[in-house]
Amino acid sequence: MKLLFSEARPSHADYVYPYAIWAFPEPHETPADMFAAGFLPSNHQLERFYLCRQLRVDLARFAPSSENRRVLRKGEGIAANLVPQAEFAFTEERREFCLRYTREKIPGMTPERLASLFANAVTTHVLVFREEASGRELGYVTLHHAPGRMAFYYYAFYDLAAPQPNLGMFMMTWTVRLLAESGCRHAYLGTCYSSAALYKTQFAGVEFFNGHRWSSSLDELKHLLRRQDDDAARGHLLESPEYRDAFLPDGLADAAARSDFRGR
Repeated sequence: MKLLFSEARPSHADYVYPYAIWAFPEPHETPADMFAAGFLPSNHQLERFYLCRQLRVDLARFAPSSENRRVLRKGEGIAANLVPQAEFAFTEERREFCLRYTREKIPGMTPERLASLFANAVTTHVLVFREEASGRELGYVTLHHAPGRMAFYYYAFYDLAAPQPNLGMFMMTWTVRLLAESGCRHAYLGTCYSSAALYKTQFAGVEFFNGHRWSSSLDELKHLLRRQDDDAARGHLLESPEYRDAFLPDGLADAAARSDFRGR
C-alpha cells in the first residue's frame, strides 16, 4: 500500500502534530488486505482507506456466549438470506423502509446517499432478514464479503417498530455466527470511539486496532475511551506512562518490532 498523511489541527503546546493516515492499495493488494492492516474504506470505490480504531471478531476464537444465545433466542422465527448486490433490487418499498430507519437513527442521510450504499463497491452482498411465518422483511445489512477471509458489517437498517426485542443486536449476532460457521476468518464491525459502541464487543474473539497492532484487551480499549474524554490528558498516547506501563510492559521497542508497518 501507499500512504498519504493529511495534516489535522496541531497542538504546539503539547508537541502533538497529528495526521490522518490514508492508504491506497497497490495492484497486488485487495480490500481484505487493507482491513487486516487496520484501515476502513474512505470512499465508495475502494480506492482510498483510512486508519482508525476499529473492531473485528477473530472468528477462530468465536463461540456464542450465553448472552449471544439469549439474543438469538429472542429472534426465533426470523430467517435471513445472503444476496449478492447485483441480485438485490433496491425497490421503492425498500427505500422507504430504510429511510424510516435513517430518519430516526442516522439523521441527515439523504435519499441519494442511502441509495449509493446499496450500489457502491463496498457493498458486495446484502443480508435480508424476514419473518419466516409471514415473509415480511424486517431488516437489511450491507456487507463487504470476501468469502473465506473476511466480511465488513457496513450498514444495518431494520424495522424500529418490530415486536422482536433487540432486533439490531440480533442481526449483528446472527451475522457473526453465520460468518464463523461459513469459515470466514474475521468479521469487521466498524469503529469504536464512544462507550455507546461497546455493544459491538460482546463477542468472544473481539479485538480492536490500537494504532500499531490488533489488541484483544478490552481494558485497553476502555482506557482509550476514557482518555479521549479526559480534558486533562496531554500529549499523544505512546507518551503516556500510564498507558505504557499498563499495556506496553515490554516497552516501545517491542511494540515497534511487532508492528506490521514498515518504512523504506
